[in-house]
Amino acid sequence: MKKFSCMALLFSLLLITACSSESGKGQSFKEAHDAFETKLIREESDQNPVPEPPAGVFDLVYYDSEVGKLAAYVSSDPGENEKRPMMIWVTGGWGNGLDEIAWSYPDWENDQTASAFREAGILMMYPSFRGGSGNPGNYETLFGEVNDIVSAYEYAASLPYVDPDRIYLGGHSTGGTRALLASEYTDQFRAVFSFGPVDDVSYHNASEFTFDTENKEEYRLRSPIHWLSDIKSPTFVIEGSAGNASNLKEIERQSKNENLQCFIVEDADHFSVLAPVTRLFAQKVIKDTGVEPDISLTEKELQTAMKQVPEKIYPLMKTYRNEMFGFGMEIPAIWEVFDESEDEADIMFASAYEGDNFWEASLLFSYVYEAESAVAFSEFIQYLNSEGDQYEGSEIDINGQKAFSAECLTYSSGISFYSKVIGIQKNGKFYEFWFDTPEEFWEDASIIFEQVIESITLK
Repeated sequence: MKKFSCMALLFSLLLITACSSESGKGQSFKEAHDAFETKLIREESDQNPVPEPPAGVFDLVYYDSEVGKLAAYVSSDPGENEKRPMMIWVTGGWGNGLDEIAWSYPDWENDQTASAFREAGILMMYPSFRGGSGNPGNYETLFGEVNDIVSAYEYAASLPYVDPDRIYLGGHSTGGTRALLASEYTDQFRAVFSFGPVDDVSYHNASEFTFDTENKEEYRLRSPIHWLSDIKSPTFVIEGSAGNASNLKEIERQSKNENLQCFIVEDADHFSVLAPVTRLFAQKVIKDTGVEPDISLTEKELQTAMKQVPEKIYPLMKTYRNEMFGFGMEIPAIWEVFDESEDEADIMFASAYEGDNFWEASLLFSYVYEAESAVAFSEFIQYLNSEGDQYEGSEIDINGQKAFSAECLTYSSGISFYSKVIGIQKNGKFYEFWFDTPEEFWEDASIIFEQVIESITLK
């Protein structure tokens, strides 16, 4: 009897131990996630400033979360009497803050802006997360950020101009992983679009991990592969064959969930799928107006989307006004203003980034100075060519004001630049606007330059 009792006790202990080692098994992702308290071995956050969004396009808002108010960019109220669908877009990278990606120029080979949805008339929300951009809390590396996405949904659903039944979620790379985890956590989103996620967080760069890496449960609750059966919203996982395709294949191999569809796009990489496929999804979202979600995707549709000719989409514009010197104009929203002089209008407008593209390689300089007598067009051209350049131009009209326009191909440090100069005289002042861009970008840059020129106003 004693031997039997000891064996029974040992069996009970083994059973308890086994059950303990399987802690969380059988729970849904939401249940396991909510019951677990992550242990952060590093408390990291940032105080990076939040750039001011272009007025009338996005509003800077703060949405409630379990750690406090978090910053986000949200489409401005269109002022209509109908509610519109909204896309909550989670950008890639480990950063938890906000930057200018919401209104950056969409690069066809790497369009992380999700601008296709905005261009289609879909409202946008770009949330930041705990620890980023001066937000309360700390980076939790794919854990608490999932809760923040749910909080972002709740904020979006409360907006009077948003259709709460047509709120979608999308993301790329780390943002794609966050979106996939959110789809496993909640069924509130009408559909989810995850581009290039990982199946297991252990594949990520461990130097970014702020959690206790000795605890396997920390990994499990950050890895979508363990919770695929919990997905209830239509969820689409997309990746290029030259991207994280092995991760996607593993997701597809393990999933038996009909709500989850995986697509590997041949001859594409982690980035090139974004521009064509977001445009495809944008059109599907616009047509998804029924009571129940009605979004599907086929390989043929993907192949057709990847073959489309890159669209000519130009950057959002914002209004710049200089009250001291009495002029204003529309400039690309991604450009910043660099004042080079305190007492003269000697100002440079440019992107703070250094990409190999026209919107970041182009510059605008403005100069304002006193002109005691009228400047003739011939004098203006002579002045421009005084350094040996060969400007050619003509007189033009800008908002009812006579102006001079001249163009020239110049060379500097072995690079050819296309330069366009506008001169306007009014009320004893002469205004010069110099546009410069590498020759290879002139075709696209000239269209933006014309938008700026046509918007120039003088007091």
